[in-house]
Amino acid sequence: MSEENPSAERIAHHYKAMQDSVTTLNAGQPSTMPDSEWAACKASNVAHLELMKTRSYWTTEDMTAVNKAIADHK
Repeated sequence: MSEENPSAERIAHHYKAMQDSVTTLNAGQPSTMPDSEWAACKASNVAHLELMKTRSYWTTEDMTAVNKAIADHK
């Protein structure tokens, strides 16, 4: 199957990856991570969430935490 029409398993994988980004963002900057690396990490995770939200295959997945993570960390 293509990414335009992924399997239910693949959609679940993408959704879990989004939740992993939310968790990373919400955990905050690790004490051992320099500010510049944290800024890059935040930007990368926010970009990932924003991109994934544009996918047309979402159905009943709850995007509340995703939307909040984007708003809080952009």
